[in-house]
Amino acid sequence: MMFAVREGYTMFNLVDKKSHSRRIAFTLLLVVGCLSIIGHTNAAGGGDDVHLELTIKDGLENTAIAVGLSILIVVYVLIIFETVHRTLAAAVGGLAAVVALNYFTNEPSLSLKAVTTMIDWETIGLLLGMMVMVGVISHTGVFEWFAVEAYKKSEGSIWSLVVILCVVTAVLSAFLDNVTTILLLTPVTIQLAKVLDLQPVPLLIAEVLFSNIGGAATMIGDPPNIMIGSGLSESAIASAENGKYVDLASDGVNFNDFIIEMAPGILMTVVPAFMLLKWMYRDEFSGKRIRDVAELESKYGIKDSKMLTTSGIILGLVILGFFLHPITHMPVSWIALGGAVFMLLATNRHELEEPLEEVEWTTLLFFAGLFVLVHSLQYMGVINWIGEYVEQAIVWFPQGDDGIIRLTAAMLILLWVSAIASAFIDNIPYTATMIPIVLQISQGANVDLGPLIWALAFGACLGGNGTLIGASANVVMAGMSEEAGYPVSFNEFFRAGFPMMLLTTAIVSLYMVLVYAVGGGGMMWKLALLAITLVGIVYQVYRGKSKGKNLADSLVDNDYEEIKDMAGKKIQQVKSAVAGASEAE
Repeated sequence: MMFAVREGYTMFNLVDKKSHSRRIAFTLLLVVGCLSIIGHTNAAGGGDDVHLELTIKDGLENTAIAVGLSILIVVYVLIIFETVHRTLAAAVGGLAAVVALNYFTNEPSLSLKAVTTMIDWETIGLLLGMMVMVGVISHTGVFEWFAVEAYKKSEGSIWSLVVILCVVTAVLSAFLDNVTTILLLTPVTIQLAKVLDLQPVPLLIAEVLFSNIGGAATMIGDPPNIMIGSGLSESAIASAENGKYVDLASDGVNFNDFIIEMAPGILMTVVPAFMLLKWMYRDEFSGKRIRDVAELESKYGIKDSKMLTTSGIILGLVILGFFLHPITHMPVSWIALGGAVFMLLATNRHELEEPLEEVEWTTLLFFAGLFVLVHSLQYMGVINWIGEYVEQAIVWFPQGDDGIIRLTAAMLILLWVSAIASAFIDNIPYTATMIPIVLQISQGANVDLGPLIWALAFGACLGGNGTLIGASANVVMAGMSEEAGYPVSFNEFFRAGFPMMLLTTAIVSLYMVLVYAVGGGGMMWKLALLAITLVGIVYQVYRGKSKGKNLADSLVDNDYEEIKDMAGKKIQQVKSAVAGASEAE
């Protein structure tokens, strides 16, 4: 038995199917890491050193745009009607877009190396590293423990449980990126749904919607904000296109600006978002689930406290690295991949199969295909075409007194175009393309840059809720849910996500008009709206509690049912009166 390893593993295991999958998975891990090193990528996909410089043949520009839009529509049709798996649809779309781009470009045939520069390896590396770490941590039992604690706090109320999960998700997404938050909380939610005999898909959709909302409040909460904070900082603007926009550099943004400018607007959306969520899932999120807490605690406790301690320390260091990213400028993919490798070494030096099998390879391949598709469309001029029409629409409006009319139009047009476009085009490549266009619009249309930056940020982040592929967090959630046996369809997500996107964008539109058009961007207006929002939340909770409702129900308390009952009684009284009058005659 000299070849024996713990729990009955032998040398023969090194050549079985698991060993084969381990070698493949670990090879892919190394390949992605090497590509991340070689490419030194940024959040936009493709690093500066390898970014393609492609031009479309003269006279074929409009044709290229039309073909690109057609490919995008076909891919969406395949995804919406679930004709094929969304990963295969993205791969087919990416291949078709590359073939089309190869025909329209002046350059010789595109090499595989050139195509790989279209992939956002920063996002792929981040996802891969976090998936591996989640796979390790999941074996400690901490997700099951957290699920039981959430149930205890909810006291069995399904809606209270939803509110707890959504609030935790939103807060974490503000201080982590929303992809990381969803990676950590999705296993918890699925486990909780199993314990309580609930359908996990509505819970997961609710969480990811609030993840995108909460992530919009800070610079590090959502990938589009990270990109905007990097690409539209004072130094980045000053050096853009050889100093072309140096006069706009003073309007550059930093970490604190995101909290000051965006957090009040996001806070205004919270209560209306909960009300809409409760209305959309009024059947799924009603009632209670009573379980024996002592039995749950004994059945779903911490399984390996030593592994939890070790992996928790490493995860904490990774999260700290995310926080320090604005200072260290260390790529988040490096931080996540490094954390994954250290966690594997510290906890599973001889057992790599299980953690690596937790990786959602189909999700990673979906992202790769989607990035190739969208960046090919970018090179074909599709997204620039959108930007040109946005600028033309803004310029059509007169300046007005002090430029207020054009500023208002510019904010609202950019906000809504960004929201709708980000819903149907992943918000990461969309934001990357729009950053230079925002500078162009500000200079060309003579509009203040600051409000345009926030319009882009609000639109890109909130627009990600519109469809299943609008934001990276949505795709990650869908992949993990499908792996657990609960597939999330495009249409199911759309029915909840698109109305949520419309509602939150409308509220933010009001916020931006009041702050930047009416208030001139002054701090007093932000503080006033923040105070009104907080007072409104307190009053909403107070009036709900005065009716004997708990905190969760108080958040969505309204007089609809009472008005409905009162109207029904009045109608019945009128009917009775009419009937009595008829009998008297």
